[in-house]
Amino acid sequence: MPHNISLITTIAAALGAGLLFGYIATRLKLPALVGYLAAGIIIGPATPGYVADAALAGQLAEIGVMLMMFGVGLHFSLDDLWDVRKVALPGAVLQIAVATALGMGLAHFWGWTIGGGLVFGLALSVASTVVLLRALEERGILDSFNGRIAVGWLVVEDLVTVLVLVLLPALAGSLGGEMPDAGHGAADGNLWTTLAITLGQVAAFIVLMLVVGRKLFPWILWQVARTGSRELFTLCVIAAAVGIAYASTHYFGVSFALGSFFAGMVLRESALAHRAAEESLPLRDAFAVLFFVSVGMLFEPSILTEQPLKLLAVVAIIIVGKSVAAFLLVLLLRYPAKTALMVSASLAQIGEFSFILAALGVSLKLMPVEGQSLILAGAIISIALNPVVFRITQPLERWLSKDHGLAAKFDRTADPLAELPMNVPHEHLRNQVVLVGYGRVGRRIAAALKERGIPYVVAEQNREVVDQLRKEGTPAVAGNAGEPAVLIQAHIAHAAMLVIATPDTFHVRAMIETARALNPAIKTVVRTHNDAEADLLRSERAGEIFMGEQELAKGMTAYVIDTLKKTDHAH
Repeated sequence: MPHNISLITTIAAALGAGLLFGYIATRLKLPALVGYLAAGIIIGPATPGYVADAALAGQLAEIGVMLMMFGVGLHFSLDDLWDVRKVALPGAVLQIAVATALGMGLAHFWGWTIGGGLVFGLALSVASTVVLLRALEERGILDSFNGRIAVGWLVVEDLVTVLVLVLLPALAGSLGGEMPDAGHGAADGNLWTTLAITLGQVAAFIVLMLVVGRKLFPWILWQVARTGSRELFTLCVIAAAVGIAYASTHYFGVSFALGSFFAGMVLRESALAHRAAEESLPLRDAFAVLFFVSVGMLFEPSILTEQPLKLLAVVAIIIVGKSVAAFLLVLLLRYPAKTALMVSASLAQIGEFSFILAALGVSLKLMPVEGQSLILAGAIISIALNPVVFRITQPLERWLSKDHGLAAKFDRTADPLAELPMNVPHEHLRNQVVLVGYGRVGRRIAAALKERGIPYVVAEQNREVVDQLRKEGTPAVAGNAGEPAVLIQAHIAHAAMLVIATPDTFHVRAMIETARALNPAIKTVVRTHNDAEADLLRSERAGEIFMGEQELAKGMTAYVIDTLKKTDHAH
């Protein structure tokens, strides 16, 4: 046996401690990730006893980030990213600017330099993609419209951070820090040259992935799948995720997270994308645990007693300042209050990119080591409190929907897409189908209705989709169908049927109650993915309920029986 087994020891300690403390956390009705963070503190250098190898744990955590972002890419198409561009792009950039300004103001109050304040503010402005994905997956809303906005928002944040990481060394001297060694790739002193090179590298990587990767990697996946070997298929998926992530960093200067995200996006073009997601799920979960444990290892408990007021101010910016700024920005961009609450809760934490920014700022002598400790402590506290923030959004959302005050004004005032056009034919608004949601399922339902000449009106939260539908001549209204005003605009009072095709089922009961109050004879059809939710809806007589797995099984069973009957008749 070799004497140096630090890698095995670190993995064993991290997973074992993560299991123990994760179990304790769930028994205490806390999120499991709180237990993972506690496990990292226990095996970290700040507590007595065994100390795991922090450098190895950090590299394992990077693999976790790669696999998590790869999984997001498998579920997040280019069309999804393009659909949310009008809210994710301006919203993310403005939110980064606001959070950075808050951080710089706090640093200036403490007497730090402008450069230190800039790094500090930027670190506080960037949320953790890993934490967000875990939160969205646990709530089953990763594929919902609001989930796509949150993921798209963080993708834009990642792109901005990549640019900052490359430009910061070139600006260090003018910001009061130390210029890196001449061998550093970004330290030629010419800002515009550095910017041009950086943008060129990122653009070259994206073009290569969209032009070549979208054809090449799905083809490779098919060739491996044809061998019939499950382990080869799994190996191909993991090799693509980690290999593309590494190549993107080594050759194009793009982050591991962004590289693996695009790897997932190009593999999504394959019909085997669903299988690829399932095969990589166990590894994604295991390495996600290692990520949270490695974060806990960086925590310095002494900061709680030495700088409690500073830490409180940092946590306030992360959880309150960023969230309020994001909430107002989303409302100002004419999106519903529910979307604003979801995005603001998603951003109420910081993570992996914040650690990288903090380490770079300290190495360039821009930010004091104290700033790095505050950022790490703020990250752990905000990650631990993020599930609580998500839970708070639900009563807030119910309160806003009951009030119909400020939120309603922001959602609907001066928004032409919130009202059905006057030129919709009168006969199209009698005995029509009101279709809630125009995603993958909703599009297929709409196509079938159109083919049979059945009138329908679409209610969809994505304003860009509604705008496009109207250009195509399809009646559509923008907004959250859980609000009575949206269904009223869709003329639910005269509709024959309400079809809820959105995966976001949080407002299903509110939709059905409104529809039946305005139209007691209306028939309802609901899509769901959860057995418990389906049972609850059946108990409340929510109408016809369809679950993906059950309907697939019914269709396959019917085909098998029908085929066997034909075979028997032939004999």
